[in-house]
Amino acid sequence: MKDGDAKTVWLPYPPHEIPDLTDGLRYVFWDGSSALPGDPNDVHFLVGPPSPGADRILRSVLPRMHNLEVLQLLSSGYEYVTPLLDGVPPGMRLATGRGVHREATAELAVTLLLSLCRGLDDFRTRQAEGRWQPEFRTTLVGKRVLVVGYGAVGAAVAARLSAFRCEVVFVARTARMTRTGHVHGAAELPTLLPTVDAVVLCAPLTDRTRGMFGADTLALLRDNAMLVNIARGELVDTDALVRRLQAGRLRAALDVTDPEPLPADHPLWHLPGVLITPHVAAFTDAFQAMSKDFLRQQVDRYQRGQELHNIVLTTTGAQVDEQAA
Repeated sequence: MKDGDAKTVWLPYPPHEIPDLTDGLRYVFWDGSSALPGDPNDVHFLVGPPSPGADRILRSVLPRMHNLEVLQLLSSGYEYVTPLLDGVPPGMRLATGRGVHREATAELAVTLLLSLCRGLDDFRTRQAEGRWQPEFRTTLVGKRVLVVGYGAVGAAVAARLSAFRCEVVFVARTARMTRTGHVHGAAELPTLLPTVDAVVLCAPLTDRTRGMFGADTLALLRDNAMLVNIARGELVDTDALVRRLQAGRLRAALDVTDPEPLPADHPLWHLPGVLITPHVAAFTDAFQAMSKDFLRQQVDRYQRGQELHNIVLTTTGAQVDEQAA
């Protein structure tokens, strides 16, 4: 196939940095930070820039991509893209980077949970004050932990918690049996929440999960229970969470918040029993290698006409058919 006949793929990495890219496609580097490298109308496969503000970047270019067949994200979530799809061609497939962030995100989730258990936030404050004050703290060993979201990240969190002999309970949208055991349905949350020591949120943001941890749900947790959110801030009602924290009934570690970025004057910054990281679960030195390997596999499947990994929706003119993630 002549280069002029090959379909065009825009990648956020220089093509020579991705080993063994399949032949038969035309690869162009564009990471969203520079001028467009060509006519957007020529693009058939676009990889969204893996950077903050990706929605703004995509908003400016997607309406000009009339031949786009695949929009590949390197994030696990995709809710920020769906409002931008009105003008894309019918039949365009949207795929996520589900699994690319699995290990790093699970690592941070368990780090945050351990930090809450052992009081590292309090000890760091005392270190800054030069104050030596030993204190009895709880341990993660033997705790009952509810993982909300039975996906790649949730499974990776559970695998790490098993090293601490935790009893892991899974919740997903619907109940089912898996090769690793029973997964409870979301309708069972009111029964499960009073029985657990900690909750780790790994679920995607959808119409069903938005605000699922509101005042009534948070009130079901035991006093001094721990909540870790490494999914999306909108899963939790922030005002209800603040009230629960102010009452001293809950401890929380948040890698994501609502709103985000969290304003400097927001009460969450200064409440006791709260740890905040600025949405950095996936920001590690492993990301580039894992995302490049994933992209190599995806474009190979695309070139061969095989089903792509992680397709979450396909556009049908003015409508969008959303698939189970």
